[in-house]
Amino acid sequence: MNHNDHVRLLRKGIAIPGGVWAELGSGTGAFTLALADLIGEAGHIYSVDKDRRSLKEQEQALRSHFPTVAVQYLLADFTQQLTFPPLDGILMANSLHYVRNKDALLQRLHSYLKPEGRLLLVEYNVDHGNTWVPYPLSYPTWETLARHNGFGKTQLLEKVPSRFLGEMYSAVSLYG
Repeated sequence: MNHNDHVRLLRKGIAIPGGVWAELGSGTGAFTLALADLIGEAGHIYSVDKDRRSLKEQEQALRSHFPTVAVQYLLADFTQQLTFPPLDGILMANSLHYVRNKDALLQRLHSYLKPEGRLLLVEYNVDHGNTWVPYPLSYPTWETLARHNGFGKTQLLEKVPSRFLGEMYSAVSLYG
C-alpha cells in the first residue's frame, strides 16, 4: 500500500480537518502521514509508539512531507495509561491486533476522548492470526466489541485487498 491507499482508508472517518488526535502504535508513521494529510495544519497529533527508532524515522518523514502539522512523539506503550488533552479522535492502524485483552484498553480509551470522539480503526478482516498478527479482528467482531465497550455508530469505511491475511478494512466508532 502507498500513501494514497492509507489516506483513502482514513478519509471517511475524519469529519473535518483539524482537531486533536492520537495515533496509538504508530510505528514508522505510514498512517500518521495520512492522518497529517487529512487533518492539516489546524490539527495536532500525539504519535505513540514504544520503539524509539520508529518514532525518529516517522519524525523525519513528517517534517519532510507535512512540516506545518503539529506532532508530539511519545515513547510509550499504548496499553498503559497515557495522558492527553481531550481528543477528537484516536487512530489505531494495525496496532489493536497486538492486544489480547482488548476490552480493558477500549474502556480506557473513553477517558481520552471528548464526547462524540472518534475511534478510527484499520485492521485485517479476519479473526485468526499468525505470529506477526496475533489477535486480529474481523469487521463483524469489531462491531460487537465496539458496542460492548461503549462505542456506537460503528461504520465500515473501506476495504482493501492485502497480501497478508487477505483483506484490510477501516471503520469508525463514536464514543458517547
